Amino acid sequence: MFQNFDTTADPKHGPARLDALRGAMHQADVVGFIVPRADAHQGEYVAPRDDRLAWLTGFTGSAGFCCVLPDIAGVFIDGRYRVQVKQQVADVFTPVHWPETQLGDWLVAQAGSLEGQIGFDPWLHTPREIEALKTALKGSGLSLCPVSNLVDQVWEDQPEPPRAQAFEQPIEYAGEAHVAKILRLADELKTAQHSAAVITLPDSLCWLLNIRGADIPRNPVMHGFAILNANGQVEVFADPSKLALVKDHLGAEVRVHSPEHFLPRLTEQSGPVRLDKASVPYAVSSALVAAGIEVAYAGDICALPKARKNEIELKGSEEAHLRDGAAMCAFLNWFDDKATTGITEIDVVTKLEACRHDTGALRDISFETISGTGLNGAVIHYRVTHETDRSLQDGDLLVLDSGGQYQDGTTDITRTLPVGNVCDEERAAFTRVLKGMIGISELIWPKGLAGRELEAIGRVPLWKAGLDFDHGLGHGVGSYLCVHEGPQRLSKVSDVPLETGMILSNEPGYYREGAFGIRIENLIYVSDAKEIIGGDAHREMLQFTTLTYVPIDRRLVVADMLTQSEKEWLNSYHKTCYERLSPRVSADVLIWLTAATQPV
Repeated sequence: MFQNFDTTADPKHGPARLDALRGAMHQADVVGFIVPRADAHQGEYVAPRDDRLAWLTGFTGSAGFCCVLPDIAGVFIDGRYRVQVKQQVADVFTPVHWPETQLGDWLVAQAGSLEGQIGFDPWLHTPREIEALKTALKGSGLSLCPVSNLVDQVWEDQPEPPRAQAFEQPIEYAGEAHVAKILRLADELKTAQHSAAVITLPDSLCWLLNIRGADIPRNPVMHGFAILNANGQVEVFADPSKLALVKDHLGAEVRVHSPEHFLPRLTEQSGPVRLDKASVPYAVSSALVAAGIEVAYAGDICALPKARKNEIELKGSEEAHLRDGAAMCAFLNWFDDKATTGITEIDVVTKLEACRHDTGALRDISFETISGTGLNGAVIHYRVTHETDRSLQDGDLLVLDSGGQYQDGTTDITRTLPVGNVCDEERAAFTRVLKGMIGISELIWPKGLAGRELEAIGRVPLWKAGLDFDHGLGHGVGSYLCVHEGPQRLSKVSDVPLETGMILSNEPGYYREGAFGIRIENLIYVSDAKEIIGGDAHREMLQFTTLTYVPIDRRLVVADMLTQSEKEWLNSYHKTCYERLSPRVSADVLIWLTAATQPV
């Protein structure tokens, strides 16, 4: 069993830990300290050693931060976590709606007559963050001060750093040799007249070298830093013992050093050195500036090439999704038989993981399964524990968001399922969510548009009813890498143009606090649109191709709310589900699949 159901943080520890941190702040002569949910690699997920925000506050969401002042400690959370944070933090912490309230504005408003320095760990913040905060604090009497991490000073049983062994991702899954990737990106540096690029994101490092690791739960990545030189040499800075199994694979083009050599080696560069202002640690940029080395800010050099999946990666993802889809159907067959028998949220998670395990190909789950029934379904990133486990009850909706890590691809799927007889109000909301998901699935658009230009399509049916949801419509997904991958997103704030080969999620939802939640999610990828008769011959058009094939529960669909086109899409989708999955399921599951894919 990959997932456990232990409570990983407890609000009761918050007051004592906050007092200890304030004592460390006094010793360091700072009036504030920022505690991000970040590590030195700026990935979304962190190892237990780096989960400082959860240790201090009890909040376990995947995004947010805390800022501690002498008389207030604000926990900044976005719309996904506004229910969750109230359940997880003690009342010595004050939830703050972010990004509506920016940290700089909050500090100025809270400080009043308070003057002094706000401490921050320069390895846990990016130049973009620090520059924006410095600008906001001008004239306020407050300033920023880099300090050694104060949480680490008071965290007595802090876990050790991860030391998992890295392993090779073979070319039959990667689709391109790591040497070819290195030379391709080195040529990009030469063209830009940059001497080197710094790589700090774990999934970028693993993609470039065609390796995977296990330093982060549910994400097959290795912690490390790298310098990609314009001459085609790569220097990796990580615990050498973690790379023992891939030494021959890496070859002469890749040299391995211990992490403590990273900054000294970096400051020997002739420059300009390419850095990603949004992901590199502030400590790195400030070290280069102090050494008089020119910095060239640009995006992570691996991010877009990694996002544009090659043909082999897309074929692998298609196979992984069909394998995963068959496992989902086995689970759904079981669920329909057991839903009204008193099973619990944990029973659901356990059975679903067992179905994926039965494929014989599961390497890990791709994130902690979200299994929320009734009011728990309204907690967008709900994680069931032994303390919160709830029995499924007649009339409930179950939000089930899950995925698998397979060597040929990463999956992520959400289905909302009925328990017994569900009310008309919930069915109407479900149908509006479905209409939004279909709208994105059918979309054709001119090349060059970004996620922010498209994502409203998935919200329009909800907006028409005065409803909405407080998370992005879709995130990028890696190829046996992180289930949340940038830079591509279907989001109001994403300005990255979508390109062929990019995999994204399509997951509109609706959540009513204290009552129910709904989400429907398929993975899709960007492909060239089929020729449109009468269209502009010179205009390149793109569309989405569906990866996820698992029936959508028709019992929750109000057919009269669908247009004819939407009905045709749903019927065609279910026909394809049957055609692709029927050869992969057992005889009893085939009976279920046949019934589940009947037309509306």
